[in-house]
Amino acid sequence: MSSLSQQHHLAVDPQSLREALAAHQRYLAGRPGGRRLNLTYADLANCSLEGLDLRDCDLTGARLSGATLARCNLSRAILFGADLREADMRYVNLKRADLRGASMRGANLSGADLAGCDLREGRIALQDKLDGYQIVRHEHRPGELNFAVLAGANLAGAQMSGAVAMTSDFTDANLSEAVMTGAKLMRAVLDGADLSHADLGGADLTGASLKRAVLNGVNLSQARLDDTDMTDVLRAPPAIFYVQNRSIADIVSDHEAYCDTGGRKGAVIRLPSADFRAMKSLRKRRLSGLHAPNAVFFGLDMEGCELQGGNFAGCDFRGANLRDADLRGANFNQAQLARADLRGAKLGPLGLSDGRFVRTDFSRASLRGADLRGAYAYRARFLGAQLDGARIAGCDLTGAEINA
Repeated sequence: MSSLSQQHHLAVDPQSLREALAAHQRYLAGRPGGRRLNLTYADLANCSLEGLDLRDCDLTGARLSGATLARCNLSRAILFGADLREADMRYVNLKRADLRGASMRGANLSGADLAGCDLREGRIALQDKLDGYQIVRHEHRPGELNFAVLAGANLAGAQMSGAVAMTSDFTDANLSEAVMTGAKLMRAVLDGADLSHADLGGADLTGASLKRAVLNGVNLSQARLDDTDMTDVLRAPPAIFYVQNRSIADIVSDHEAYCDTGGRKGAVIRLPSADFRAMKSLRKRRLSGLHAPNAVFFGLDMEGCELQGGNFAGCDFRGANLRDADLRGANFNQAQLARADLRGAKLGPLGLSDGRFVRTDFSRASLRGADLRGAYAYRARFLGAQLDGARIAGCDLTGAEINA
């Protein structure tokens, strides 16, 4: 950082900081003696504020480089021009925060919630007695990382026009409806990111990776896409999906009839690589034994659906609602379940005849940010599965196989 900005950063002694934080808690609770936290231009570098409730605080221009802010609640906070370089901001709540002009080079924002925040360009001018107003700049330091980690972060509706996020990691992030016009995203990693209805007009995506990214309704007009990897991107769902001149809705109904009548009516179906999004909803459908490897179920409402014993290897269930679904004995090997809602789902073994059973298999699946609270996953397999940011409170994992 420039010498000018260093001169204007005020040191905060530990006792004063504790008193200011206590007053802010009283302010949030509406108790006497409360005072909104105001640490504008404060030097809080390498400070630990982990897990604190700092809603609505004012940290304009504060120096927070190297600080620990993991799991902090900074919703609606003012961080205009703040120095957040190399800060630990995992799972931080930054909903509707003002981050204009903030520097986050090297910061770790894995699993953070930045929905509706403002990440546009911004500059702070400080008054100097000799030189008048001077722009504060966050200078690049030797050895400092030149990217931020936003893997699995929620940036839905974020304002990022003109943002500089070169080589940043947005793997599996939610960027739906984000405004990123003119953003500099050269060599950024957006693999698996949800860019539904995002505005990337005029953005520079040179050398970026968008493998498996969701591009439904995205605006890429005048965007630079030189050497951009768009392998297996997911575009808008078809209005109707046909298999051998039959609509997928009719075929699914046949399979459901087979399940309901014990095989007397309907037929078992195989729908590899089918796009089920045309169905709009599979809520409470009875589809035991469905064979649909590599199929697309992205964002579908499948609450209470019966899918036990099915083959869903390599399928895309990102953002799907699988709450209370029966998934016993199903195969989800290498499936994509980032941000999926699996609350209360049955993920235990499926009993067969003669005392045999088949376990639910999530080996090498991505469950980044998935919600498994209250699910029953007795003896389920999670070998090599990605569980970063997954919520597992109350999930029964007795006998489950979990390793890196």
